[in-house]
Amino acid sequence: MSFDDYVRLRGERLVRLARVLVRDRYLAEDLVQEVLGKAYARWDRISRVDDPDMYLRRMLVNSHISWRRKRSSSEVATDIPSFYPDRTDGADIGTETAERDAAWRLIADLPPKQRTTLVLRYYEDLDDATIARIMRCSPVTVRTQAMRALATLRARLAGTPALNRKGDTRR
Repeated sequence: MSFDDYVRLRGERLVRLARVLVRDRYLAEDLVQEVLGKAYARWDRISRVDDPDMYLRRMLVNSHISWRRKRSSSEVATDIPSFYPDRTDGADIGTETAERDAAWRLIADLPPKQRTTLVLRYYEDLDDATIARIMRCSPVTVRTQAMRALATLRARLAGTPALNRKGDTRR
């Protein structure tokens, strides 16, 4: 597959993944553009690996972590991705939007590796072994990161009344 074909077929998915990681559409596009620029220079080698998607996801995650470490940007993301179409089931869209916003803020406050683990597991629907290869760690580390992230979210959720629904006894 040529680089142009890959970008045409898979580029949007990379942008969606980046949007979930960085929570800002424009920074996500910049991040993907940077990753694709690096990939273009090595495309002959990348296209020969078993799974170019995993390779580019790894590049994206690594670039995101490097970007977070640099902290060169003083911008604060305030726009929440609108991945969900309007609902027609009669549910209050304002309440759902507020709850989703609060949940994304809780996720955004997680350390980068924990947030990346949750995004790859629940948004990208990847298994622990694949996540481990992307993050270059063991599957046990992936499970530990996910367990810690979920424990942190549960603890923070307990202190966020907007997300606590009456009658919800799960904790």
